[in-house]
Amino acid sequence: MNKYICKTCGVQYESSIDVPEQCLICTEGRQYVSSFGQSWTTLDNMQQSKEFINEILLEANGLYSIATKPNFAIGQTAYLIQTVGFNVLWDCIAFLDKQTIEYIDKLGGIQAVALSHPHYYSTQVEWAEAFDVPIYIHEDDKEWVMRPSDKIIFWSGDSLELHKGIVLHRLGGHFRGGAVLEWKDGNNQQGILLTGDVIRVVADRQWVSFMYSYPNFIPLPASKVQEISSLVKGLKFDRLYDAFHRIIKEDANESVQKSAKRYIEALSGTLFTT
Repeated sequence: MNKYICKTCGVQYESSIDVPEQCLICTEGRQYVSSFGQSWTTLDNMQQSKEFINEILLEANGLYSIATKPNFAIGQTAYLIQTVGFNVLWDCIAFLDKQTIEYIDKLGGIQAVALSHPHYYSTQVEWAEAFDVPIYIHEDDKEWVMRPSDKIIFWSGDSLELHKGIVLHRLGGHFRGGAVLEWKDGNNQQGILLTGDVIRVVADRQWVSFMYSYPNFIPLPASKVQEISSLVKGLKFDRLYDAFHRIIKEDANESVQKSAKRYIEALSGTLFTT
């Protein structure tokens, strides 16, 4: 029995004798099957290959980024929020090894795992079992959990406070249960927003964008982007980190607002003529 991991999206499936015929995450319209075809690996194979390491970097006071080198699957970055007595892993990466566990233990371990959306579920159960902690996923994305576990808590509603000043908000958009994490005390009390790619920072780090599917270039409706920007406006953050280590270092909430306005004007045909 093996717990197979899709090489394209990095999501781990529950134990099976046979290799899955297809990845249900990748065959859905927001993701894609590799042009080389469906392929699989396991965490054991990744560890034994000695090909991968996790790079853990201090990004700001109490915030660490965790990324696998070389890139695997989607290549997202996870983040560890470190506070007194309560550390949160935001989003997840597929590779996990003894060295990563030992390093994080020195930082105070992990007390909760929270996910933005299904593309980053990866080996979330492996992480939760290694640190013996719950996983928080919005109930609207329950159908996309490929490896069920008693560790998973499906939360509901529009927000959930995990710990004082650490709040999950369901924005929807990219997925119905798409969530962001507001850390009110981060960035010297100015606030940090961790967004996965429910909100994604663009190339110049001054603007963001919103998509239904990034690899397939399918935009969100203007009405949904307006809804997201309105929800975000009331959150406390001056800095924003997305899933690909792109950062808006200051005035991040303003950047989200002006980006939503530009996006809506582009869809309505008032931003430009062509």
